[in-house]
Amino acid sequence: MPQLAINGGLKVRRKKFPAYNPIGKEEEKAVLKVLRTGILSQYLGVWGKDFFGGPVVQALEKYWAKYFGVKHAIAVNSATSGLYAATGAAGISPGDEVIVSPYTMSASVVPPLIYGAVPVFADIEPDYFCLDPVSIAKRITQRTKAIIVVDLFSQPYDVEAINALAQKHKLIVIEDASQAPGAMYKGKYTGTLGDIGVFSLNYHKHIHTGEGGMVVTNNDDLADRVRLIRNHAESIVEAKGVKNLSNMVGFNFRMTEIEAAIARCQLRKLKSLLKARIKNINYLSRQLEKIPGLHPAQIRPGCTHSFYVHPVLYDEHAIGVSRDRFVAAVNAELPQSLISTGYVKPLYLLPLFKQRIAIGPRGYPIPADYNPGACPVVEQLYKQSLFYHDLAKPPVTRADLDNAIAAFTKVVKYKDELK
Repeated sequence: MPQLAINGGLKVRRKKFPAYNPIGKEEEKAVLKVLRTGILSQYLGVWGKDFFGGPVVQALEKYWAKYFGVKHAIAVNSATSGLYAATGAAGISPGDEVIVSPYTMSASVVPPLIYGAVPVFADIEPDYFCLDPVSIAKRITQRTKAIIVVDLFSQPYDVEAINALAQKHKLIVIEDASQAPGAMYKGKYTGTLGDIGVFSLNYHKHIHTGEGGMVVTNNDDLADRVRLIRNHAESIVEAKGVKNLSNMVGFNFRMTEIEAAIARCQLRKLKSLLKARIKNINYLSRQLEKIPGLHPAQIRPGCTHSFYVHPVLYDEHAIGVSRDRFVAAVNAELPQSLISTGYVKPLYLLPLFKQRIAIGPRGYPIPADYNPGACPVVEQLYKQSLFYHDLAKPPVTRADLDNAIAAFTKVVKYKDELK
């Protein structure tokens, strides 16, 4: 008689795990306050006091800047918008090259294309999953103008090595900290580790407003240019007296007052939300690492982690079953599929890059030629050795985690059923 649920045995758990929902009475009160003013947005695409948005947006920006210890915080309607604005503010132009990660959300690599530049993929670290400085160094050319680093899964990038490369070659570092608010490198927050940083407030992030993003920097010029790109730059530059017209084609990347009200409440909760995540993952990691063949990802020395998700490295040889078969069996023991494999397909294998068509139907000039094998570390992680879960999120309890651990343990015990 089979023991594993995937073969018809009884599940370890049938009751669904609790959903993550940090929205509470504080957010309700803040939203009602905005609604009663009748002002849901207060931007005008002209130079004047309303160019900077309404009072709640501006209050959020001041609070965010103080919290993260930066001179400037600029609210936008998504992290994607923030990355577009940051790339434009950095002066990226046609023919430039920007080094990007192949293991991230596509929004982290598309911004160069918007400005006619070329995304150049470097490989990632096999243990921390961020861009590998050695691989970056091999990709730098005379055309390279910037690096878009990603604090993947909440792991801070290799700050010293990558920033040193950037300084040596006079490159801008754009930090995508969408998954990593509250994580730190040597006491300094992610998002503030490069020249300009971007956070996401998308619904499944640590701080969420449905949609939204924040851009931070200590550079006055970059901040000024992000604000212009956010709000119809082309209509503002003359009245404002802007001399550098590079990339001053603006967009509507403006955050609403309601989103800003929610974000401010959520930011106040960040430390307590992170405390719960870290406690859960510390416990779960200690239990999973007792199972031969499972290796919870490590934290870079000098860093803290905010655990957007929890990555685990899988050793097929130690367990004797393929990763995908193993994860399918674990998920079958639980009421919903909580464990995912591989993260994202290496981005250079998307049709956009394989067929070299981005803007317009005749093909976009993407001279870099990427085929399978271009970044072997990311391909191995995607195909064979990485899985992840988001069981860190409160209100998951110790008892909930014990059920998940029991599912892993059971599948290992009866793994011969999978062969």
